[in-house]
Amino acid sequence: MAQEIEIEFKNLLTKIEYDRLCEFLEVEEAGALSHTNHYFETPEFALKQHGAALRIREKNGQWQLTLKEPHPEGLLETHDTLTENEAASWINGDIIPKPQVAAQLNRLGIDFAELAYGGALTTQRIETEFKETIVVLDHSTYNGYNDYELEVEAQERQHGQQVFSELLDRLEISKKRTPNKIKRFYDSMENR
Repeated sequence: MAQEIEIEFKNLLTKIEYDRLCEFLEVEEAGALSHTNHYFETPEFALKQHGAALRIREKNGQWQLTLKEPHPEGLLETHDTLTENEAASWINGDIIPKPQVAAQLNRLGIDFAELAYGGALTTQRIETEFKETIVVLDHSTYNGYNDYELEVEAQERQHGQQVFSELLDRLEISKKRTPNKIKRFYDSMENR
């Protein structure tokens, strides 16, 4: 699928809250799957100005280019598959346009030639089904930082919000402002 709408609810966690969720959901970090996001942006942060983000995700030897943009129902994700060599070219500064993402970037008025590699963020991810949603627990490392995050992914916004709120209330987890990973990544570079 070249495009999809993602409905998700997110909350940053303390390590204690993360451990509490693992225990409640009966999951262990030892069973987490690892993936690395490689981020791209223009020098003027044109993607950020559109509320968008561009990444290559390496997961299980597969490489996927994804542009995320705001959408009334959540996030619009546009995908292109890359070979390992294409991903390496992107990371090394030789950015090769791919059809689906190129069309969306053109629509935003962003030139592929302006894109530059920003760096990598690695996540240990636990996913489990809970009340007809997917609950995701992430432990991410980047630029000397560690953070923990809860995501609830749902097919329908109201149901997802209900399950998300129930988890926070039931486990006494405070609601926190939760910028997306790419924003946290670039903010960490500014705070060095």
